[in-house]
Amino acid sequence: MEDSAGSKIVLITGSSSGIGAATARRLAADGHHVVLGARRVDRLAALVDELRAAGGTAEHHELDVTSRDSVLSFVGGAHERHGRVDVLVNNAGVMALSTLDALRVDEWDQMIEVNLRGTLYGITAALPLMRAQGTGHIVNIGSTAAYRVDPTAAVYCATKYAVRALTEGLRQESRDIRVTLVSPGYTHSELTERGGDPAVRAAAHAAAEELGMPASAVADAIAHAIAQPGSVDVNEIIMRSTAQG
Repeated sequence: MEDSAGSKIVLITGSSSGIGAATARRLAADGHHVVLGARRVDRLAALVDELRAAGGTAEHHELDVTSRDSVLSFVGGAHERHGRVDVLVNNAGVMALSTLDALRVDEWDQMIEVNLRGTLYGITAALPLMRAQGTGHIVNIGSTAAYRVDPTAAVYCATKYAVRALTEGLRQESRDIRVTLVSPGYTHSELTERGGDPAVRAAAHAAAEELGMPASAVADAIAHAIAQPGSVDVNEIIMRSTAQG
């Protein structure tokens, strides 16, 4: 059984940019071995090179969280190579903002697939392995959108409310597995750069740039939860920049 203070095998989805990349940097610097997954493998390769040059240990693998087989391969492959999976950070997410009457159904489906189903697929892959080894930690990235609904964000908020609910359900089911929900507010990342109504996206991007906190702050929160003794489960972290109010 891996001690909470020791080096862990940490898997991070959506780790080619933003919170995922910042978390990889922080946890590698803390001495953990990070396994990075995303679709943009060129970015992953560059990040792995950066982490190794800084003295960390890392590897990367192509990952599409909307594919159950891809997630099972990502998690199962890491388990085969290292003999354990200590932490899974379900970070991959998309945010396409628009009013419901815009009927951007394809983008609704994408948010459901990535934000909710992708998180469930991660749990599906990691939970049996963690149960068998008698220890483990699942960290799901939520959002302050899991606690309030804003205009133009109904579907995004719905997915994050759902992630919050399933995280709490998993926590209540678990005694040997730690479960943490980290819910950031505005954060400097690529989340507001793609999808949704162009005018709404531009406004959200401007707000994130003005009011957002660095992705490294969220990475620090994740590192804090992981670093606690095995008998301590940090259930929820809600965080915003002071500027966001």
